[in-house]
Amino acid sequence: MLPWTRAPRTPRARRTLAALLLAVAAFAAPTATATAATPAAATAPSRGWNDYSCKPSAAHPRPVVLVHGTFGNSIDNWLVLAPYLVNRGYCVYSLDYGQLPGVPVFNGLGPIDKSAGQLATFVDQVLVATGAPKADVVGHSQGGMMPNYYLKFLGGAAKVNAMIGLAPDNHGTTLLGLTKLLPYFPGAEDLLNANTPGLADQVAGSPFITKLNAGGDTVPGVRYTVIATRYDEVVTPYRTQFLDGPNVRNVLLQDLCPVDLSEHVAIGTVDRIAYHEVANALDPAHATPTTCTSVVG
Repeated sequence: MLPWTRAPRTPRARRTLAALLLAVAAFAAPTATATAATPAAATAPSRGWNDYSCKPSAAHPRPVVLVHGTFGNSIDNWLVLAPYLVNRGYCVYSLDYGQLPGVPVFNGLGPIDKSAGQLATFVDQVLVATGAPKADVVGHSQGGMMPNYYLKFLGGAAKVNAMIGLAPDNHGTTLLGLTKLLPYFPGAEDLLNANTPGLADQVAGSPFITKLNAGGDTVPGVRYTVIATRYDEVVTPYRTQFLDGPNVRNVLLQDLCPVDLSEHVAIGTVDRIAYHEVANALDPAHATPTTCTSVVG
């Protein structure tokens, strides 16, 4: 399933920044106090995932935890990928994190270190429910970057086998350089920090990004896969998504399928070419070549 059209990159990026600033102004809420992640999502419609009675099989011995992106949630971000993995025999779970008081549905806006704490709690719950010693984590956008904090600083390396990021902002983002315009909008940067710290944390060079990447991109014992698209208009430049270190595989979608025009949202929500690479990363012993026709199932 390929999204064959995309908007011009520069106008879209301007709309992205404008929408970001409008959303910040509209929320105007105090800094979030992160709530503990719970299996509450299991009660939501989910086409077979968040089933806490699921037991991993010998073929797929680890549960898969899906981590949504900024403005996402545990259901909408995964309406295609979660069933895709369930149909392949995985036990699949997703959480909500980074909630702001009074802001429903749109998550991933709270301080990212606190969101990583929510992920830590959620992974522990999944491991207890499934009896598995480790999980695999798949995240989109912020959800592909935030777990790295969990791995480096919250003990996650002992509990995670593979970390797979779809368009993750591992080194922050410049939004095509437009974040450099923030100083020209008096109060905009303060508003970002005061009301949506999860956005401010993702700006390249922020204190959070600096701490996250100090001492190297990866930790021992975890396999990393980054899947990026050259048409990403949110995490820019797109090559900043790639990680450096042992046990890392960096994948550019267009190297596998040159006609795939997926941008930042599509690669994480609908692109079956990217999902085939996710399946390969989850089960590298049975990986098959990813091509433009890798869309079955």
